[in-house]
Amino acid sequence: MLITVSGPPGSGKSTNAAGLADRLGLDHVSGGDIFREMAAERDMTPVEFNEFAEEDPQIDRDLDRRLHDIATTRDDLVLESRLAGWLSADHADFRFWFDAPVSIRAERIADREAKHVDRAKAETERREASEKKRYREYYDIDIDDLSIYDAAYNTARWGPDRFIDVLVATIDAYDPATDEGKAPIEGVSYDF
Repeated sequence: MLITVSGPPGSGKSTNAAGLADRLGLDHVSGGDIFREMAAERDMTPVEFNEFAEEDPQIDRDLDRRLHDIATTRDDLVLESRLAGWLSADHADFRFWFDAPVSIRAERIADREAKHVDRAKAETERREASEKKRYREYYDIDIDDLSIYDAAYNTARWGPDRFIDVLVATIDAYDPATDEGKAPIEGVSYDF
């Protein structure tokens, strides 16, 4: 089973994808971890590396190629990244979108990165605008189009343990006999 988890920064992707993978006995691959490793290889912070990626399209393409390859060749996995749902093409069994109000997401990021919440919010908004532009330019992906996802959740409504219960219940309720089809992913350029 391939499950993708996507959403903006601070939406709870990493925490909940890791918890879901653990609960289901699946592997977990985080696009954010891969991105941070790529940044560290160049002695940059993720914010600096994201800005660098604006100038060098190959950064995004390398990361996204890695994630696409993982999504199309591996199974028994929870794949988590901003574009995981899109990059998995038709290979994903479930595509989840996580979100939360920007104020909550900024608080989460500020706590995680030990910075002031106003700074976290400004950096997050700048990062989201940058990524939205690049996804459209590189792959013709509208990151605001949630029509490809099987379910979208406001993660601010549950604590992590209870939210994983919600995700597991969603998966457990799935009946292949009544499945009328996944939302297709059309018009995306996988030219990495």
